[in-house]
Amino acid sequence: MASRLNPYFSFNGNGRQAMEFYRGVFGGTLTLNTFAEFGAQDSPDSDKIMHGMLENDRGFTLMGADTPAGMEHNPGNNLAVSLSGDDADELRGYWDKLSDGGTVSVPLEKQVWGDEFGMCVDQFGIAWMVNITQPQT
Repeated sequence: MASRLNPYFSFNGNGRQAMEFYRGVFGGTLTLNTFAEFGAQDSPDSDKIMHGMLENDRGFTLMGADTPAGMEHNPGNNLAVSLSGDDADELRGYWDKLSDGGTVSVPLEKQVWGDEFGMCVDQFGIAWMVNITQPQT
């Protein structure tokens, strides 16, 4: 397998719900493993997600897990996931789903550099940027 780079999200007990939400946004195959499946049947985290991975046929991979008891869940504002390309319908569809129930900081609209661009934070606190490349005229 070639090396790859992909986001890995940490959740505060709602990892299953979040990863299922992203499957609804992007489609693909979702694999979820709980802490119990890896030997922690008696822990308070037994039914929480130890590792989740979503892969779709567009080449997207998202990973995530619940933060285990005893570790601090510390969401930050120094990271965003960027989606970009020229398939406007596909990218607008992602935007609509990701921004629904979240907070839009920059509406998805034409920007000074000519592309459509928007920024939002989804309902799980993950920051997203969507850029739709416009044809050169």
